[in-house]
Amino acid sequence: MLTITLLGTAATMPLPDRALSTAFAACGGHGLLFDCGEGTQAAARRAGVNLMRADAVCLTHYHGDHIFGLPGLLQTLGAQGRTRPLLLVGPKGLAGIWSAVRALTGPLPYAVRLQEADGPLALDALSEGWPTGAVLRPFATRHRVPSVGYRLELPRAGRFDPARARALGVPVQQWKLLQQGQSVLVKGRTVAPAEVLGAPRRGLSMVFSGDTAPCAALEQAAQGADLLICDATYALPEQEAQAAQWGHSTFGQSAALAARAGAHRLWLTHYSPMITDPEADLPQAQSIFPAAVCGADGMQITLQYEEA
Repeated sequence: MLTITLLGTAATMPLPDRALSTAFAACGGHGLLFDCGEGTQAAARRAGVNLMRADAVCLTHYHGDHIFGLPGLLQTLGAQGRTRPLLLVGPKGLAGIWSAVRALTGPLPYAVRLQEADGPLALDALSEGWPTGAVLRPFATRHRVPSVGYRLELPRAGRFDPARARALGVPVQQWKLLQQGQSVLVKGRTVAPAEVLGAPRRGLSMVFSGDTAPCAALEQAAQGADLLICDATYALPEQEAQAAQWGHSTFGQSAALAARAGAHRLWLTHYSPMITDPEADLPQAQSIFPAAVCGADGMQITLQYEEA
């Protein structure tokens, strides 16, 4: 299962009930933090999210409202006794940003590794807490600066066939290895997972758009996503030109993209300070994509695998 918590929904500046843009995805005691706007730590504390479990911080771009919470968070993790490495992922320019952040944090008791978001990241290689085949896929978005969004995928292996495993002479103690995608050696013969597993079943996926105008890459990434967390900086159709000027989306544009992509759920986020009551403008999105909801700080969902 995959638990996603929306920690910050504000754009430009934090408000009393809105931290700046950030979300946390957790699985098996580990997790990924998407962006780290001002107020992230307080929002996580209110939502009961333990940021010590983060394996990586995944930045969509380097505007202040998405990264100004990072130096403080890194210091706090050190003060809480973190020693295991933390991966910092982001678009082109990451090394320069890290140099500035590092100057603010001072020495840390754990290593921070950098990786530019230029290809898939195998999460099961990053930490044993992720299921076999879990992957984070960055994709380019359309903003005023280099920017990316992220698609998180948890695949699911086919159903295990105990009768077939017994027929092949696989000891029960090795069944779990096969279920995890590992081959095993049985009486001098290698038994591959495909010999005891059915066809792959539907996994889980979520997409975090970051700041973006509607674009083909985001629509492709959102195909069939269980949850799309999408830029909705502007509420009204008449603001589309303004949204395009600044590299953002309206409620209706995000809803239309979710509908075209066949996403299962849409959480609107990254509201302009001029949006004082997002719920009042939600019909702009729901008329296009009924499964749209207004994201709010602390909103949480646990996505479960289908039974089949």
